[in-house]
Amino acid sequence: MEDLSYYEILEVEQTADKTVIKKAYRTMAKKYHPDKNPGDKEAEKKFKLCNEAYQCLSDDSQRGIYDRYGKEGLQGMGGGGRRSSGGFDDLGSMFEDMFSGFGGGGGRSRRQNPADMDKFPLDMNVDMYLSFHEAIFGCEKEIEFTYKTSCKPCKGTGAKDGKLSTCSQCDGQGQVYIKQGFMTFSQTCPLCNGSGSSASSPCKTCHGDGFEEKRETVTIKVPAGIDNANRLRVSGKGNISKRGSRGDLYVTFEVKPDKHFIRDGNDIYIEIPVFFTQAISGETLSIPSLTGELELKLDLGTRDKQHFKFRGEGVADVHGHGKGNLVAQVNLTYPTKLTSEQKELLTKLQDSFGIESKPHESVLDSAIDKMKNWFK
Repeated sequence: MEDLSYYEILEVEQTADKTVIKKAYRTMAKKYHPDKNPGDKEAEKKFKLCNEAYQCLSDDSQRGIYDRYGKEGLQGMGGGGRRSSGGFDDLGSMFEDMFSGFGGGGGRSRRQNPADMDKFPLDMNVDMYLSFHEAIFGCEKEIEFTYKTSCKPCKGTGAKDGKLSTCSQCDGQGQVYIKQGFMTFSQTCPLCNGSGSSASSPCKTCHGDGFEEKRETVTIKVPAGIDNANRLRVSGKGNISKRGSRGDLYVTFEVKPDKHFIRDGNDIYIEIPVFFTQAISGETLSIPSLTGELELKLDLGTRDKQHFKFRGEGVADVHGHGKGNLVAQVNLTYPTKLTSEQKELLTKLQDSFGIESKPHESVLDSAIDKMKNWFK
């Protein structure tokens, strides 16, 4: 993205006016904002590039220089030159406009009242491990988990007696600004987490956290066919807000592998060791499946790694869309030693096929004769 022009970064034409540029910037900044992409370094990099592009293109003077001389022309402006009202001066109000509805706030206020803000998300996640059998056929599981509830003595503020004061680091703005060359970046204040207020003295009950942790146990019904990374929502079992509303608990599953069966979506694979004589004669074998034994009729002369499909013998789709297939893969095995008697029997068997047992002769003999002619 660094190699793109400012117009390409914001995905606008070079003839775009300020209204179009501002609208494009709002869209891109909202998409890559750090608050929406926590810990995503690539998104953070793109967000900074969007800021850089908007600062330039929203200023007539900088844009004119950029259009003539590119980024190199801007380097001589000593940190970006003049700023117009369409530049970084109005970024604060722009972000308020874009993110004012986050967290259920809505409206066009500068930010939520700190007394109404929770110090934790209401929804929460726990991981659960399942055996292969539990995931395939479903089960009931008991979960013991820890959830957060707002501290009552401080009303969830983390401050003694719920008394807050203006944040000393951001002066109540909720954001701090960092300058890098001619670029200015904003980020949520690390001291007050964007609320604009902080505790003068920490609450003795929660030690300034604003919440207490409690244990709870809940029994859930795991549907048949659940797979790795699938999530199940348990309504109303998440964290509890200051106002008493409760979020949801999300359970993310991890399924332990099986010794014999390999799962791929709703299909199940199993490797079947087959002795070479069984493959040659096309024997019928009994093989395991998820529901019992199945008969596998080998083809006459079955090949190594050949697949035999049993439709509808796989995993039930977790959304109720039928079942997958069971796929048996043949792994041919050969003897590692032969007695003299076995060698004799194999020779007799080979001879009994006559010319069919010597397919190499017609091909290799002519190739050998041809090779001999090269050295005459």
